[in-house]
Amino acid sequence: MTSTPFFFLKALFLFFHRFFSKKFRRATAAVHRKYQKQPPSTKLPGGSDDKVLIFNVEGGLLKPSSPYFFSYFMLVAFEAGGLLRATALLMSYPLIRLVGQEIGLKIMVMISFFGVKKDNFRVGSSVLPKFFLNDVGLEVFEALKKGKKRIGFSNIFPQVMIESFLRDYLEVEEVVGRELKVFCGYFVGLMEEKVKVSSLLSHLIHEEEKEEKESDMLFHKNDNLIGLCGSQKGCDFQLLSSICNEIYTVNEAEKKRWKRLPKDKFPKPLVFHDGRLALNPTPFDTLALFMWLPFALILAFIRIFAYIFLPSILSYPINAFSGMHLTISIPKENTKSNNNNNQGFLYVCNHRTLLDPLYISAALRINNPTAVTYSLSPISEFFSPIRTVRLTRNRDRDATLMVRLLSADGNLIVCPEGTTCREPYLLRFSPLFTEISTKIVPVANDTHVTMFYGTTASGFKCFDPLFFLMNPSPSYTVKELDMVDGLLFGSNDDGDGDDKNSTRFDVANFVQSEIGKALEFECTKLTRKDKYLILAGNEGIVHSK
Repeated sequence: MTSTPFFFLKALFLFFHRFFSKKFRRATAAVHRKYQKQPPSTKLPGGSDDKVLIFNVEGGLLKPSSPYFFSYFMLVAFEAGGLLRATALLMSYPLIRLVGQEIGLKIMVMISFFGVKKDNFRVGSSVLPKFFLNDVGLEVFEALKKGKKRIGFSNIFPQVMIESFLRDYLEVEEVVGRELKVFCGYFVGLMEEKVKVSSLLSHLIHEEEKEEKESDMLFHKNDNLIGLCGSQKGCDFQLLSSICNEIYTVNEAEKKRWKRLPKDKFPKPLVFHDGRLALNPTPFDTLALFMWLPFALILAFIRIFAYIFLPSILSYPINAFSGMHLTISIPKENTKSNNNNNQGFLYVCNHRTLLDPLYISAALRINNPTAVTYSLSPISEFFSPIRTVRLTRNRDRDATLMVRLLSADGNLIVCPEGTTCREPYLLRFSPLFTEISTKIVPVANDTHVTMFYGTTASGFKCFDPLFFLMNPSPSYTVKELDMVDGLLFGSNDDGDGDDKNSTRFDVANFVQSEIGKALEFECTKLTRKDKYLILAGNEGIVHSK
């Protein structure tokens, strides 16, 4: 009698063991029927031009990053929330590592997004794409190009973080991410559940097919779906195994061997991006940045004080000793002495930061320099060591003003792009400067920073010079080019107004091309308006009452 319960329990155990083992073997067989081992090159097989490729962003597209992709959430916290929020996220990093991925992810989302206004959130379109593109693997990008349609999904990143990057820069047709909960127009720091099969299917079927049964649609679409994700043990693999006919996986070792996607392979060039941080804020780099901040502020004020209040014989060595670098290039045959009418020289340069006129006047030793700008904060005007004059955006008034400034041996510095550009591109040059003087001195300048950008489209512009000078070793390159004679472009002018208009643009385009060649930058037709529409959602013009 005492052995009866033992035999009963043993029989019960064997029954459930056989039942679940049989069910597990069937499920495993179903998965392996669809699963194919990922080739080392991560390139999909031929004949996939008519296939739909469904890929996981963090597992199948991006190279390995810091645990749980901390740096991307730090960018959101710093750029959208400020220094205090970024500090809170950095201090929470040990806890994030301790509690595991899912809970750690919820902590990062809560700190980064809580209280951020949904309508004002533009970090996903203006800041994050640059950093995401730097982490895309070339091999997987070449594989994704083979598909007829691409669907990217993520179980880590909220939709607002990845949608612009995938749609605008990688030309991915559909994006599925975790939605953030919103209350009264503000993010509350909570995410919806992980991406489900129904979410992916809703992006596969057309409007006229939505009323059909999901099972029929799944069976109909199954042979045309190819999945790409990370480890076979992850939930992303299980998700894809339920809808895809073929699944390709890539492990961390293979991802480390991926090459970074070069800029010339971008489907859409990254011309504009915003944000203050120039470095990728991994936990270690973020800690180093925070430790540098107190010294950076002191160093920036020393540099400013030396330049404004000390003579150049003292300020130049002090700033050079503090880590600032300036490279100067001047043509051997300087023809500026041929200027006429006792006018000053018109220096036309590309626009990298608000400090362009200061560096150019110091590097080329320009006497009585005046910089004309479209928009400059009163604080920047007050601390500027050279004269600054605002333009009104009225062509006739601005032309008259610039002619008056250029007369009586005054030297004028103009940035015809109208706004700054960080990447190696030149925006369209406004031809207004061609009406001011026929003797034009093109100046090509470039900058390099390691921690902070000295420009912004959506932040406080009065702090732009301060952020530039807070870098440990900011550098400037100034190249004076040969003088351009605008009269040479009008030799075939017969007096027709259209020919005159064409000549103005010819001169402006020629000066732009010469500066582009000197810097090895690409010339574009983009304007200030294009930049601000992309980065800030406005035209970049402040209307006064």
